[in-house]
Amino acid sequence: MTADKALPELDPVIHAQARLRVVASLNVLGDGDEMAFNSMKELLGMTAGNLSVHLTKLEEAGYVRINKTHKGRTPVTYVALTKRGRLAFEDYTKAIRALLDNAGGM
Repeated sequence: MTADKALPELDPVIHAQARLRVVASLNVLGDGDEMAFNSMKELLGMTAGNLSVHLTKLEEAGYVRINKTHKGRTPVTYVALTKRGRLAFEDYTKAIRALLDNAGGM
């Protein structure tokens, strides 16, 4: 590989396996759509504590928006991918593709 064709950087916030799964699952939703925390927990097979830790990291990076509300008397937490998160995921997938495309030439 030549020096002018450096390997792409992978976003460390998204690159952690659990956070990548969270962002990928939210990315399939339409703009402005959100997923209930419990649905996401079940979909990803994660514990509430583990999911919460990863969502906090993603929220701190501005990649997800967390909306805590009530459905009747029951508290409900919804999670949505922000525009910034959607762009970061797009950049991440481009970087992964570039990395894989270049893997054969090393």
